[in-house]
Amino acid sequence: MILVTGGTGLVGSRLLYDLTRAGKRVRAIARTKGNLGTFEIYTASEPALRELVEWVEADLLDLGSLERATQGITAIYHCAAVVSFDPKSAKMMEQVNIEGTANLVNLALNLPNFESFTHVSSVATLGRAPGNAMLDEHSDWIPGKHNSNYAISKYGAEREVWRASAEGLPVVIVNPSIILGPGNGKSGSSALFKKVKDGFPFYTEGVSGFVDVADVTRAMIQLTEQKKFGERYILNADNITYRELFGMMAESMKVKAPGIKVSPLLSAIVWRLEKIRSLATGKTPFITKETAYSAHQQRTYSGNKIVVDTGFKYTALSDSVRTICALF
Repeated sequence: MILVTGGTGLVGSRLLYDLTRAGKRVRAIARTKGNLGTFEIYTASEPALRELVEWVEADLLDLGSLERATQGITAIYHCAAVVSFDPKSAKMMEQVNIEGTANLVNLALNLPNFESFTHVSSVATLGRAPGNAMLDEHSDWIPGKHNSNYAISKYGAEREVWRASAEGLPVVIVNPSIILGPGNGKSGSSALFKKVKDGFPFYTEGVSGFVDVADVTRAMIQLTEQKKFGERYILNADNITYRELFGMMAESMKVKAPGIKVSPLLSAIVWRLEKIRSLATGKTPFITKETAYSAHQQRTYSGNKIVVDTGFKYTALSDSVRTICALF
């Protein structure tokens, strides 16, 4: 049986849909039962697929529950992670993303007849190339003050997976860029879709890589089935500006595109104001020092290795945005 961690998250929900549509029986970890996440959206017209998923309550930091969840498992897709750019979440990310991954690979190493461990990492683990050069799978992590707490935690998690690989675990690692997909509009890329839909007027000249969540899960399954063990693959459909991305979203949702350019100075003022608002209200800030800095960077990634190795074809970002807006 296959185990999917983070079954209610952006990647996990889509992965459950893809696996069940292929007729696979899956066990999925949720921290609380009853929450199907985006999987409920995907299966709205195919509710029978939900019967192929066995939901279990487990916590990556609770070895007892994790051991029960992995009983009889022959393959693991590790999608669970805490994603946050709020400094208050740094300790939790370190625990869940690093210690939780260590717990999972340690259990997998001792499972009988175990076949594959597929880990969702991030391009954040690739470091930062000098002069805004394009990053690829050979790019090394470079310690520095501009590495986010999230990046540090995902780098630590990836090191645990590589350690387990050295100990004999059959491992595939994918490093997606910014993943576009449907959601609740409160976190991840779904929050960007909601902001644009609600009339968010601002943009920056920053550049990043983007990829459809459906491409991420399709690549994970393909790489696992082809046994590309001991390899890592950047998953990135294209590198575009945030302004271009927001424009695609606005066009698909038939709303006005953001038209006010934000300078680095204004971003610096805004994240400080957001911090004050967060302290006063207790609400998570929409913009933090880390996200304000990142929004102005020009970072590009090569997603070509998987194309060369497997013939994989990415979905055009314009098509991805239209599909996601329709679901949204």
